[in-house]
Amino acid sequence: MNPSVRTKPHEVALHPLDNERLANLCGPLDENLRQIETAYDVTIARRGERCRVSGDTAQARLAGQALQYFYETAKAPLTVDDIQLGLVELRGQTMQSAAGLLTRKSDLHGRTPHQVQYLRQIQEHDITFAVGPAGTGKTYLAVASAVDAFERDQVQRIVLTRPAVEAGERLGFLPGDLAQKVDPYLRPLYDALYDLMGFDKVSRLFEKQSIEVAQLAYMRGRTLNHAFIILDEAQNTTPEKMKMCLTRIGIGAKAVVTGDVTQTDLPKGQKSGLIEARRILAGVRGLAFTDFDATDVVRHPLVARIVAAYEEHGQER
Repeated sequence: MNPSVRTKPHEVALHPLDNERLANLCGPLDENLRQIETAYDVTIARRGERCRVSGDTAQARLAGQALQYFYETAKAPLTVDDIQLGLVELRGQTMQSAAGLLTRKSDLHGRTPHQVQYLRQIQEHDITFAVGPAGTGKTYLAVASAVDAFERDQVQRIVLTRPAVEAGERLGFLPGDLAQKVDPYLRPLYDALYDLMGFDKVSRLFEKQSIEVAQLAYMRGRTLNHAFIILDEAQNTTPEKMKMCLTRIGIGAKAVVTGDVTQTDLPKGQKSGLIEARRILAGVRGLAFTDFDATDVVRHPLVARIVAAYEEHGQER
């Protein structure tokens, strides 16, 4: 907590008294309370069912509301992940239930207003762009939407692609053949698939070529019909390759393009295809753009603060 902030502590009484819920709320060594403190920049002192929240008045009240919410849901032990995801929902004021996606994770849904908007735009548009910082769920929710469309037989295959732009190391100096050199760039897409469908099912679908993961350069000359296409890390595409990818879309296909324009690994002076596409395609019907920011980060609370600090620094420059 900022030591310069002096306010009257906010008192919270957790009712009805239930020692088991209190233990589930606090977590081992009060780890869950520490997560809430970090998220709202406050200090929490607990004695029995009563909590004393010190900090900025508005933040202390929000932290008090968070304590009440988590206490009500603490019928079972709460993990750090439960706390962090709940904090994201509270921050976005999206505690109302949302329609889930048909994946192995039955409770998967948008947890912030921008995430909810993003999922809706993917359903309603043939091409959707998602632009924002790391940790906002751009790629994961895109893959979840692709799995959902595949499971509902809305598409016949899933095609995942991203540019293999060198970030600090040249591909030629990495060990292995070309496929092994490119594979690390595609790893986040594999991880999302395994999480949402299971390793065995994904492996079978790879064998049947119902799921394809490819480097962007290999997409030239193809037409992808009845496919769900995801172009990840699109900030690292050139304008020419962005156009090439977008024009691969065939009959019954849907595409999602994700990227973070603040983390471009293109050579100095090279224009980003994602930035160009935003400018050129702004008025094209059938396309949608979702802009994420630090409030959408679904990771450790400090990640959101780090993103916000960099955004502020960029504006100052």
